[in-house]
Amino acid sequence: MASAITNDVIRPTGPTTAKPPVEEADKSSQKAAPTPSQPAQSTPKDTVQISKAAQTALQESQETQAQTTKEAQGGDHQAQRLLAKETAAKKA
Repeated sequence: MASAITNDVIRPTGPTTAKPPVEEADKSSQKAAPTPSQPAQSTPKDTVQISKAAQTALQESQETQAQTTKEAQGGDHQAQRLLAKETAAKKA
């Protein structure tokens, strides 16, 4: 059996109590900041190895138009294809 979807808000039926406002803690009960003589807890660190192909792709994606043009003039086939693709996109 299917039931209809409504926007009714469910309200509690039992007694509710308001939470008391948070009072400012006594300054003397707060812990002092760790001093340099106390060793800090070290968090585990993950390391990753990025492949040479991924590094190259990242570098190419961050290249400026001037860099791409310079490489294309120097004979870089990938840069030449990218410039041709960008030129075609501008004409369209």
